Amino acid sequence: MSAGTPLVEVRGAGVRIGDATLLDGVDVDVRTGEILVVVGPNGAGKSTLLAVLSGDRVPDAGTVAWEGEPLASLRPRELARRRAVLLQENHVSFPFRVVDVVRMGRAPWEGTSSADADDAVVAAALAAADVAHLADRRYPTLSGGEKARASLARVLAQEPRLLLLDEPTAALDVKHQTQVLALARRHADAGGAAVVVLHDLPLAAAWADRVVVVARGGIAADGAPADVLTSDLLSTVYDHPVDVLTHPVTGALLVLPRHGTTVQEVAAP
Repeated sequence: MSAGTPLVEVRGAGVRIGDATLLDGVDVDVRTGEILVVVGPNGAGKSTLLAVLSGDRVPDAGTVAWEGEPLASLRPRELARRRAVLLQENHVSFPFRVVDVVRMGRAPWEGTSSADADDAVVAAALAAADVAHLADRRYPTLSGGEKARASLARVLAQEPRLLLLDEPTAALDVKHQTQVLALARRHADAGGAAVVVLHDLPLAAAWADRVVVVARGGIAADGAPADVLTSDLLSTVYDHPVDVLTHPVTGALLVLPRHGTTVQEVAAP
């Protein structure tokens, strides 16, 4: 597929739980060749939007389509071959080895010709996520960051066209944060797509092709980082002063929350 082709299209999506509205009238496109980063404050609806994009949550209103086909019409195994989801928390109840956890990502391909490549795909995923040296370790014995990387390797082993990553860098050090987002970049450049939920605004500015800002269950902005990540918008959405500057050497966006100051104090005469 050519870069920029819509892969998933969400129109008018609404999600309610009891009296609470989690999403309301949301329109979002996920396009091939792009890293789409979703940002917003706690409780804004980011994870709910990811669940709608993945097909794990059918919206109460609106539509979700994969290349024009209703996402809800796809059988679970076919859906699992098209998209893979990395959640914020990944629990494994039994002491499986890391390599066995990663191999679980190959389950959607069982019985197909692609299963012949299982060993090679698992090995490549372990290496890409920098956990090959942990292959024989028991998953529960890993640190938080190691578990996050092992779970990422499982997602990569699934060989999806669409990666859906919910806070994939939260437990990682600087080196592995960069590695994870570089993986998303390579996946998009190869013709896939990646949707990444981030709280880290500097990372969003550095890696996103397009940024969606979610606020109070709606889309506050959708566009290129330079157009969306503005001081006025971010300060309003987060109810906290945020400065957006230009790096004097690289020209990159620098998004810096202002410490020790509130929006009200900034607005005061």
